[in-house]
Amino acid sequence: MKNLALEQIKVGFDNYLYIIFCNKFKKAAIVDPGFGVSLIIDRINNKNLTIEFILITHYHSDHTSGINTIKKEFPKARLVASKEDGRNFDVDVFVSDGDTLRIGNVHLKFILTPGHTPGGICIIVDDKAIITGDTLFIGDCGRCDLSDGSLSQMFQSLQKIKELPDHCIVYPGHDYGDKPFDTIGNQKKTNKTLLAKNLEEFSKIS
Repeated sequence: MKNLALEQIKVGFDNYLYIIFCNKFKKAAIVDPGFGVSLIIDRINNKNLTIEFILITHYHSDHTSGINTIKKEFPKARLVASKEDGRNFDVDVFVSDGDTLRIGNVHLKFILTPGHTPGGICIIVDDKAIITGDTLFIGDCGRCDLSDGSLSQMFQSLQKIKELPDHCIVYPGHDYGDKPFDTIGNQKKTNKTLLAKNLEEFSKIS
């Protein structure tokens, strides 16, 4: 998206990792460093950016296994997570529903979106985009049948995402759809999990 300070990078087989950056102040955050960490470090250094935050949308290892490497390379970077999903990490900043952070002149807002995990979060960037981790994919949503997943919580989390303006761009945690990103407006028309009118309908989606 034009003027959006965000870079989507495909790593591993189908994971997406993100860099959110402020060009004016040369500050940045890395989102979900699982795979491809050396690539990201090179990119950060080539852009001459200072990493202020490492943001994790949820605790699963394919989104977090590179944290220690990133911290070693950028020791001043602060790890940000929800209390529920950050228990097994050395978290510097805990965030919950409605909390905000700034990266230079880029504004971040966090919404708590449990369902895939108990403390999943989504990150709204400058009110233009939302990084959804494994909560919402293009055309689908994250699994709820894992040991600490919850179908009812996922349904409620999706309702929160549906409240965002139609122009907001969805940037998911995996390349599972027919495109790498899409607008909330189009997903509300085409994504079967967002079309479900109630929990009963949602529970019958395969």
